[in-house]
Amino acid sequence: MSDFAYPYQANLLRVRDALRLGESFDLLEKKIRLGSRQAAFFCVDGFVKDEMFEKVLEYCSKLTEKQLKETPDAAAFLDSFVTYIEANTTDRLADFVTFVLSGAVGMLIEGFDEALIIDPRTYPTRAIEEPESDRLLRGPHDGFVETVIRNTALIRRRIRDPALTMRLYQIGERSKTDVVVCFLSDTVNRKHLRALEEKLRAVRVDALPLGQESLRECLLPKQIWNPFPRFRYTERPDTAAACIYDGNVLVLVDGTPSAMIVPTGIFDFIQDINDYYFSPFIGTFFKVVRGFMFLLSLLFVPTWYVLSLHHTLLPERLWFVFVNHPNGVSIFFQLIVSEFMIDMLRLASLNTPNVLSNSFAVIGALVLGEFGVSSGLFVHEVVLFMAFTSISNFVLPSYELGLSVKYCRMGLLTLTSLFDFWGFFAGLFLILLLLCTTRTLEGHTYLYPLIPFNKDALISALFRRRIRSTLRQE
Repeated sequence: MSDFAYPYQANLLRVRDALRLGESFDLLEKKIRLGSRQAAFFCVDGFVKDEMFEKVLEYCSKLTEKQLKETPDAAAFLDSFVTYIEANTTDRLADFVTFVLSGAVGMLIEGFDEALIIDPRTYPTRAIEEPESDRLLRGPHDGFVETVIRNTALIRRRIRDPALTMRLYQIGERSKTDVVVCFLSDTVNRKHLRALEEKLRAVRVDALPLGQESLRECLLPKQIWNPFPRFRYTERPDTAAACIYDGNVLVLVDGTPSAMIVPTGIFDFIQDINDYYFSPFIGTFFKVVRGFMFLLSLLFVPTWYVLSLHHTLLPERLWFVFVNHPNGVSIFFQLIVSEFMIDMLRLASLNTPNVLSNSFAVIGALVLGEFGVSSGLFVHEVVLFMAFTSISNFVLPSYELGLSVKYCRMGLLTLTSLFDFWGFFAGLFLILLLLCTTRTLEGHTYLYPLIPFNKDALISALFRRRIRSTLRQE
């Protein structure tokens, strides 16, 4: 039975109660007459295109009694008199309320047991511009915004293929947040797609207040001790389109100016869109540098620390890299304090106005580093190597992976401090074990294509291949 199978006045009262009309100033009701029939529009102020709404009202007010008699139900009225392309009918009050609160215009007409939904909405949004944290040396300078419809249009602009599929989900019992899953139907891994969509359908939560991050916590099982990210993020439409062509799945969340890329393994994080705006040789060089810096940021300081404890085992010509003038403070303590100070500067620069943030970070690092050395808290070698490690973290395109490497590095340093060589090798084993046992969202191994081994996929991950060699063969 339709939720609107009641007299018009009863339907009107039920809609008003459901919307709590009168409690919020921005919820509007507009009554009109269609010949001898009564009608009412409901909308949210600020979401509706005024010009479009005025045209709908003007057109409806000119309908004659004869025309109305020829439309026995809401569907016939929609087909005959509503010229706007985004329009539909609904017989459920809950759907009617959700559409109105999402920005559409709801219409009740006396004598019809269905309501009309007209969608002339427009969301407030900022200009499309290049993301601050995902810049290119060459290439386009547009980026995603907080409106999901704008983001899907930016992807459609680059993929003019009917195989491009965008499925809409509404997640959140109260927020009804729009979540869009994007993929190419003929290249996507169906197993991965089914796993993702089953997880989305199984989400039971009141709201997604933090957008993608709230959704990520709903999709992933609890992982207290595992810092490695399971999603890759991008704010660039060209990167998103390239990932879709490669067979990945994109998840867009309304209100968030970035896309989540799945599946994601450890090798995916050494790739960057800059690699593909240069020749294969230069792109491969960028990939090699990025992978090398990933290993250095994880292993360089712990390896230096464990060797500094036993530097007499090495040739004398290598002793210059170790601490020649100890200051009485343990090297382990200096390294851990340096890690915290770097994070302190990073967080402080986030809360500093943009005009001052760069200057603040540079001056803060110089002043603290110089003061630490002159006061005897740090030795020069610790300041130098920790600065190098911090710079190498920024080479990684993923901020989440950089934090994961930092936590693993601190754990490795702690084990080395406690158990010397045994702790160092035990820490390496634990990190490798964690990588081997980590699974992606779809259940794939985190070290794919190394485990399980896939030669072609591994070559593509490590080297920048020519575009024509990666085209799908018909």
